[in-house]
Amino acid sequence: MIYTEISLEELNRTSKGTMIEHLGIEYLEMKDGYVKAKMPVDHRTWQPYKILHGGASIALAETIASVGSAAIVDLNKNDVKGASVTANHLGSVSNGYVYATANLIHRGKITHVWDVKVTDERDKNISVVRLTIMIIPK
Repeated sequence: MIYTEISLEELNRTSKGTMIEHLGIEYLEMKDGYVKAKMPVDHRTWQPYKILHGGASIALAETIASVGSAAIVDLNKNDVKGASVTANHLGSVSNGYVYATANLIHRGKITHVWDVKVTDERDKNISVVRLTIMIIPK
């Protein structure tokens, strides 16, 4: 089944009881080849110096790229697995929310490549992430 028509409310409900819920990630928009979400910058996502942990930014990016790939393949016939992630952390933030936008830049038969931009509430770049997602036949 291809999920591009899933509602955001339903998509956010699928996060219950997962790391996605624990980090407070909320999907905001999804369409073919594009996903946008937000995540709070608070005690759940801070590193010890009370700024956003780089790993939380990567978890946010991998979450939305993976759901973006899952939404455009037939999950009855394929599994979607993260294969590679590269991140550059460009800035820091200590409160509020960060926003991540994922854009599909390559849609192959066995790989999808996504660029994800993580920004703060003032649109300042926090991280840029590139992910490769494997599409694996069942």
